[in-house]
Amino acid sequence: MKKIQIMLWALAIVLISSCNFTEEIFLQEDGSGKLSINFDGSELMEMAGEEMMKSNEKAIDSLISFRDMLEEKKDSIAALPPEEQVKLKRLEPFNMHMVMNPEEKLMKFDLFSEFKNVSEVNDAFNAFQGASALGPNSGEGKPAPMGMQDPTTEVHYAFSKNSFSRKAKIIDEELFQQGLDSLQGAEMFLSGSTYTLKYHFPRKVKSTNVEGATFSADGKTMFYEVGFMDLMKNPAALDLEVELEN
Repeated sequence: MKKIQIMLWALAIVLISSCNFTEEIFLQEDGSGKLSINFDGSELMEMAGEEMMKSNEKAIDSLISFRDMLEEKKDSIAALPPEEQVKLKRLEPFNMHMVMNPEEKLMKFDLFSEFKNVSEVNDAFNAFQGASALGPNSGEGKPAPMGMQDPTTEVHYAFSKNSFSRKAKIIDEELFQQGLDSLQGAEMFLSGSTYTLKYHFPRKVKSTNVEGATFSADGKTMFYEVGFMDLMKNPAALDLEVELEN
């Protein structure tokens, strides 16, 4: 249990720190596949690693099933308002692999879920934020409130025949603006952070509507990167359409 608490504490730190995320999708011909949010926090560990070593924290290489965790915490979750329970329920399909080694200055997260149809996938980044809601608080055994705020955006994925799309929209303008305001003090700190799309398609990409995208040698994997703050200010910065070859 202590390992889980350490992992979720570290995850909460990630969400308020300089961060480089990679959103990765492995898409099969039938529309099934896997989606993951990868985070490399090794730079953060460079700063925090020595302090963690002083507290004798051990290296961690663990896999968490949120389905199992929600079952484990079901009694305390049942005491939450229904709307909060719904938010936590969104995490159920996800697993998280975490590697944290203070001595080697490593901190890596991979939040992932398999899907039968990409259109059914929830916004993985919102799920990643929600994961910190299960972190320890003052020791009362209840999920901490951090990360449980309502999502301000939604991301929708679609794949049909030769066409794939990713589209985001703001669903609560007021909360969205509040979120931007809260980031103002950290904008300089976050200015070097990135959010990268890494999409593996079953066939070669014929065309895409975004400039600056790069591709693997076989043309089946697309890479596209934007600044993290650019994405926070404009969720549509990663809207894209991709056409595959027949």
